[in-house]
Amino acid sequence: MRFVALIALAAGFAGFAGLAQAQRADGVTLASHNASHIVSEPKAVVELYTSQSCAACPAADAVLNQLAKRDDIIAVSLSVDYWDYLGWKDTLAQPKFSERQKAYAKVLGDGMIYTPQMVVNGAVHVNGTDELKISAAIEKTNKTVALSHVPVNLSATDDKLTIKIGAAPLGSAVREATVWLGVLSPSVQVPIARGENKGKTITYSNVVRDLMPIGMWNGRAMTVQLQRNSIMHTGADRCVVLVQQGPVGPIVGAAIIKNF
Repeated sequence: MRFVALIALAAGFAGFAGLAQAQRADGVTLASHNASHIVSEPKAVVELYTSQSCAACPAADAVLNQLAKRDDIIAVSLSVDYWDYLGWKDTLAQPKFSERQKAYAKVLGDGMIYTPQMVVNGAVHVNGTDELKISAAIEKTNKTVALSHVPVNLSATDDKLTIKIGAAPLGSAVREATVWLGVLSPSVQVPIARGENKGKTITYSNVVRDLMPIGMWNGRAMTVQLQRNSIMHTGADRCVVLVQQGPVGPIVGAAIIKNF
């Protein structure tokens, strides 16, 4: 995990400056490199855990590609590395994504780790090829997290990303949340030369290049500023922010900024 240079201004959040941690948000910003910002309605967050060595995954990758086009969903692709022994090393995989999936298995209580697995709103998992179950999971969890939804505002200038996270809804139970920042490539095509998907060229959407904790949210409004050059990767032009109860758990706020 790279360390991120940041400035934090958070009501009642003393001692935050210089801390690298995680959080999640609900809103989408389409921004130019000149200052702009938008706060959207709540979005469902769908994480696909996939592998280039998994024969069943290309169908789920295609489903994720369609979900990524929807305005009401933030859909991201995280490649895991535990199938690399099958003869093809996943070119997008990172061990931290495999660890995140394992953490979900513990929190969700059933120990299920598989590909293609979709985790919806940090609350439930379904097979990434089953579109009916995915839709049902989105509808069900959207209703649950709506009660504790936290607004998120992303804005960008030439050199900074500003993240503003609102206060907890009046009367809602507050659980400390990690604020996660993900750096994404919008689309990556990978020709696969060996393994179960040999000969296929697969397109991946909203590919997570890095995922890092940048702060902790405690129910009070807060602001975080990040230097663009400290977080961006070659081929990545968008960021997602997740405000997530615990290290992994229900996502109560999320935002994505494109053309960053």
